Amino acid sequence: MKIAVTGKGGVGKTTFAATLARLYADEGKAVLAADVDPDANLGLALGFPEDVLDSIIPISKMRKLVEERTGAGADNTFYKLNPKVSDIPDTYSKTYNGVKLLTLGTVETGGGGCVCPEHVMLRRILSNLVIHRDEVVIMDMEAGLEHLGRGTCEVMEQFVVVIEPGARSVQTYKNVKRLALDLGIRQVRVVANKVRGAEDEEFVRSRIPAEDLLGFIHYNAEVIDADRQGKAPYDVSPTATEEIRRIKEILEQ
Repeated sequence: MKIAVTGKGGVGKTTFAATLARLYADEGKAVLAADVDPDANLGLALGFPEDVLDSIIPISKMRKLVEERTGAGADNTFYKLNPKVSDIPDTYSKTYNGVKLLTLGTVETGGGGCVCPEHVMLRRILSNLVIHRDEVVIMDMEAGLEHLGRGTCEVMEQFVVVIEPGARSVQTYKNVKRLALDLGIRQVRVVANKVRGAEDEEFVRSRIPAEDLLGFIHYNAEVIDADRQGKAPYDVSPTATEEIRRIKEILEQ
């Protein structure tokens, strides 16, 4: 299973991605969670200790590594488009609670057409994670649509867009689906988070096709408390975890 989780900032995509990863890990599966968000906090949502997270440098910030693998540098404007990356997930990841965390970061310069060495590295790593590795791979993507604009995720099996019951979130889903189709990704599914009741559920159902809607995660103070405490929602909120478990079962179908 190779899943990219995306959505507007603040909708809860990291909570969903982290809980999904923990569920797979507790089944005994090998799980790699990739944080591709510049505001990297997937590790906290997975339950990693802060001292471990403070020691992590995103791959996109490892300038020496990028130069070594791509051949790029101050004296060389040419670089490899197919650098070796197969060892990177095992070498630079951290493991806790049965989940292997790889913090990729993102390329913050260059815009939609960026073909800089850092972007080449990230794209090759993403491709390697999907094509050449046997683990369950769950990617917590940056908010918005930049990753689709750069074309880094066309190798994913499917996208899950986390939305809130609101017009702007629904518009994000529509934009992601349109851009994903341009890349040949046909599986774009939706999880509605922070749902407060029947009215919110009806709003989502009226705007998201039934075949794309995976399910609902209801507004839950336990998840907010987990964030305040720096703990994984999986360890604090049985209710949210069970809702995500049911969504996982539908996703696997």
